[in-house]
Amino acid sequence: MKLIENQVFEEERALYGSSELTVKNCRFEGEADGESALKESSDIVADSCYFDLRYPFWHDTGVYIKDSVMTEKCRAALWYSKHVDLEDSKLYGIKALRECSEVNIRCCDIKSAEFGWFTRSILARGATVEGEYFMMGSDFIDFEDVELHGKYSFQYISKATFDNCRFYTKDAFWHAKDITVKNSVIEGEYLAWYAENITFENCKIKGTQPFCYCKGLKLINCEMIDADLAFEKSDVEATLTAPVVSIKNPASGYIILPAVDEVIIDDENSKCVITKISPKSK
Repeated sequence: MKLIENQVFEEERALYGSSELTVKNCRFEGEADGESALKESSDIVADSCYFDLRYPFWHDTGVYIKDSVMTEKCRAALWYSKHVDLEDSKLYGIKALRECSEVNIRCCDIKSAEFGWFTRSILARGATVEGEYFMMGSDFIDFEDVELHGKYSFQYISKATFDNCRFYTKDAFWHAKDITVKNSVIEGEYLAWYAENITFENCKIKGTQPFCYCKGLKLINCEMIDADLAFEKSDVEATLTAPVVSIKNPASGYIILPAVDEVIIDDENSKCVITKISPKSK
């Protein structure tokens, strides 16, 4: 591969259409305020680089970015690209990743609103994330050891697995489909409304009015904290390890739990069986 090292690029499309190129210790910044530095490129390695300009990686194939920084001015950094690897890097620009495919993220720090929209096949390990509307409309997601802070995450996603994650997020998993969440902490209001075929196993879940209008909802060995008006109009199979504040009009299925302060059934179509059972008798 050709190596470009210790250079500064500020002009428009500085390395447009490159292939088999490594840029190392380079800076993409300057008064010319150029954009699209590596657009329409392939087989690119960016090692220990600094990106302060817009749209550097659009319509690329084969991108490996490591030990690099994308600032707040580096907006919409990766769009319409495939075979993307991001490692030990900081992504701080809005809409940093969108409509990409086959993406691997390892040990990255992401501060980016509207990150990951409509991306297909994305794996993340050891990432921290801040931003609203994270991963909306994406599918084939595999996350492990990811911590997220931000509202409206994982809406309209499908075919996803999450393990050992920590999500602090309001209105998460709305309209999500075919999802499994294991060994994780989820804190936030109005969790997983309108979701379909979604399973939580060995999770700690905190927040008001979770799991309403769901189909194919399963909770296995989960702890629900401050959960009130839960499961409204949902088809649910739940085995819970802690008391719940209140349950309202679950549509069908069963809920097994140690205790519940209030059960509200004012809908004649509610057919769910609620069973109180102490942990010792399980």
